[in-house]
Amino acid sequence: MPYPKLTGEEITKRGKEIYEKSIRTVVEQTENIGKIISINVETGEYEIGDDLIITSRKLQTKQADAAIWAGRIGYNAVYAVGGTLIRTA
Repeated sequence: MPYPKLTGEEITKRGKEIYEKSIRTVVEQTENIGKIISINVETGEYEIGDDLIITSRKLQTKQADAAIWAGRIGYNAVYAVGGTLIRTA
């Protein structure tokens, strides 16, 4: 599988920007809170679901080398290891 052309830092920066500027107001609905969102940071396409791997794979079927950023809708992180997720406003 080819590797993305962007660094991890660039993917994170672009993903957060796209989410905040274009997607957040659309997807942060009651039925989506707590679900995973994966975003192709090159195209802006996104997938929402309950599983990070499935949402990412759906994007990769459209573009094999997609640079993907993921988040948990309404929360500050996808997973919490040894801590708790914090609900965002």
